Amino acid sequence: MFTGIIESLGTVKNIVRASHSFSIEIQSDFNEKLVLGESIAVNGVCLTVAEFSGSVFKADVTPETFSRTSLKILRPGSFVNLERAMKADGRFGGHIVSGHIDGTGRILAFSKNENAVNIQFSMEKKLGDFMIEKGSVAIDGISLTVASLKWSGSTCVIFAAVIPHTWSNTVFSKKKPGDLVNIECDIVGKYIRHFTLEEKNEG
Repeated sequence: MFTGIIESLGTVKNIVRASHSFSIEIQSDFNEKLVLGESIAVNGVCLTVAEFSGSVFKADVTPETFSRTSLKILRPGSFVNLERAMKADGRFGGHIVSGHIDGTGRILAFSKNENAVNIQFSMEKKLGDFMIEKGSVAIDGISLTVASLKWSGSTCVIFAAVIPHTWSNTVFSKKKPGDLVNIECDIVGKYIRHFTLEEKNEG
């Protein structure tokens, strides 16, 4: 379980690829706090620490994760958002984030608005159906509020305002329009929609 509050920017040091899976080595600034087998969110994707030495930890990316997420486009030198799993006695600063990505979207545009950076993201309908104005979404593991949204055919476009701290301390400042991002829809909304549709289908 995560909260979408990014703890650190990591750097990809090495990737060993198979056809649809790979192992990845990431340099972080909190390796002395890691425990073998613990969960860590990498750009919002829940991975397991398989090895660690010095400032570098290693994790495995399965074919399922490869197919559903943007991790497949990472290269040595890429920056990634990192968040360790939430402590039971910790503050819940963002929203409930599982680290299980629902799909990917793309950055459409950035625009400055005084102290905020407004970012537009596009996504397909199956993800857009879970977006509501002022609702929560995790994008590349970052807990964001949907400021507004609009539809363009079968594509949903959401707008989010990013504060200076988030902009400076996450991968957003390294991104450009067209870049792929991981999207995790609000888990509460997913359950409600599932049970509502199930009841309709049974009726």
